[in-house]
Order: sequence, then C-alpha cells, then structure tokens
Amino acid sequence: MRKVLYILGQLNDEDAEWLARTGRIRTCKEGEVLINEGVATQDLYFVLDGEMGVQVKGAGEVARLGRGEVVGEMSFVDSSPPSATILAHGGARVLAVEKAAIDARLRRDNGFAGRFYKAIAIFLADRLRSTMGRMRSTEGLHRDQIMDDELDESILDQISLAGSRFEHMLSILSKVN
Repeated sequence: MRKVLYILGQLNDEDAEWLARTGRIRTCKEGEVLINEGVATQDLYFVLDGEMGVQVKGAGEVARLGRGEVVGEMSFVDSSPPSATILAHGGARVLAVEKAAIDARLRRDNGFAGRFYKAIAIFLADRLRSTMGRMRSTEGLHRDQIMDDELDESILDQISLAGSRFEHMLSILSKVN
C-alpha cells in the first residue's frame, strides 16, 4: 500500500474522479527531473507506476518512491519551494494535477476542502513519523529500498475503499489518455 491511500481514504468517489479527470498523465524517462529542489512547482503529483528518487542537496538520495506515492504536497500546503529533487528511476508515469485547479476547487467546495486538507495532514504526519523512525534506526533507508508504508490502524477501514478509488482513477486515466 502507498500513501495515496491516505488521501483517497479521506476523499469521496467524486473527489477521486475529479482528480483523475482534471490531471494529466506525464511520462518521465530515466533520470528525468519531476521536481527541482528550491524551484516552485505548479503541480501535485501521484505516482502511477515506476520509481522516483528523492534527493536532497548535501545528503544525496534519501528515499525511493513507488506506485501510489504523492509528491509536491508540502509546497502545496505552505507555498514554499520544494525541499527535495524528485527524479525518475527507469521511467515512471505520474498524474499531474495543477495546484491552481485544486485551489479553485478548494475555494468553491468546502466539503472537498475539509476532506482534502485532512487527507494532506494525515499524509504529512505519517511521512514525518516514518522519517523520524528511519532516522532513529541504525539501518536507516538503504539506497535502493522503496519506503515502507506502515498504515495507521485508525484508517485501515478506509483502505479497501481507497484502493478501489485508486484503481478507478487508473481506469479513468486509461480511457482519457
């Protein structure tokens, strides 16, 4: 399971379908940079397949992300430039959803706004806990290891539904693109 389940577990079916229909698929070649550290990005990304590496200046690669991961969420929340570079390993496909489109929907749909921000908050809290756990570990994250996703028990009842929503998004995307 990946982090998209946290987000789709909080959103409803209409929200998930809106993301799929509003976003665009982007195919990244080996080594292609999706997000540059310190350079503003206009999109929120959902990794559909493949692997993405997370690199931080002075630290090198700090994580690998796979299918279902979400990137660009931190700078979406606080409007700061990204704190890491995200690049494709071996090629990957992502769903890119323009932040301006998300902002517009947040302003006009209070229900979506509440669900979306709760989802992002849960997602970021989990990412921070995972990072802290790896930092405390003597082993840390190995270079070629994809981040493990330990799911909070409080959202386990949403996981099946979220997985179905992700698969539905993928089916919409396969018809659109």
